[in-house]
Amino acid sequence: MSYVTREVVRGGVSLAVRDWGGGEGGAGAEVGVLLLHGLAGHSGEWDGLARRLRGDGYRVLALDQRGHGESERRPEDVSRAAYVDDVLAVVEEFGGRGAGAGGASGAGARGGGRPFVLVGQSYGGLAALLAAARRHPRIAGAVLVEAGPEKSSPEEVAQVVGWLTGWPVPFGSREEAVAYLGGGAVGEGWASGLEERGDGWWPRFDAAVLGRSLAENACRSWWEEWDAVEVPLLSVLGQHGIIGDGQWDGMARRQPALRGVCLPGAGHDLHLERPEELYGVVAAFLREVTAGA
Repeated sequence: MSYVTREVVRGGVSLAVRDWGGGEGGAGAEVGVLLLHGLAGHSGEWDGLARRLRGDGYRVLALDQRGHGESERRPEDVSRAAYVDDVLAVVEEFGGRGAGAGGASGAGARGGGRPFVLVGQSYGGLAALLAAARRHPRIAGAVLVEAGPEKSSPEEVAQVVGWLTGWPVPFGSREEAVAYLGGGAVGEGWASGLEERGDGWWPRFDAAVLGRSLAENACRSWWEEWDAVEVPLLSVLGQHGIIGDGQWDGMARRQPALRGVCLPGAGHDLHLERPEELYGVVAAFLREVTAGA
């Protein structure tokens, strides 16, 4: 089972989408899945989950967000609104009337297009949250993996930017990159997003561009948008992740129907550390959403 890379162009910015197909019948005929990676990540981080969900019959897509992977690396606009507009453009492109497994052909669900559940990790989770807050008719739900509406401190943003700019690139080998990026499944997941050139292995992003994209996160929180979400929500957290008790309490209090799962021992990159457990909770959530579709 493999994917086809498709292009969606919005505002002159080229976006690469891994199209895993699916949705010809069963659950996926009603609800599709759009997977959104985190900052400095890539759509390939979701390959394992994409295969499993495609095997369950869902229509599955994974987006290289602007500034990442095979999408435009140096877009001028790196605002949160731009990322959210990209998500909605992909949903419109693949979920519109007549959008079937191959893209713009075939029969759409409900006779008027297929809605999508957004699954995003970290920065991609925030994009999923903000897209859901727009109340777009083709957003059927959102899974936020290690993501929430609280803002980051300037110190936290500076720490992330410093980490990205401090990568000792080019890496001399893929093995060297895996070790530097955490080793094990996490290091492998990050390293799989690198590209090999004649002089070594390089990231498929510009650290300065990603640094600019974080600026808003230190200026405001997104609680107003959190309150505006009306579709089903699932929050998946790692015990050693970045969502503290205070943020979680606020999330649960302001969205009483929120489902929440915490994976013991897992960290921020739990989608790489614990892919089978993540699949289990996402699949259960999708069955609930599909039943209500």
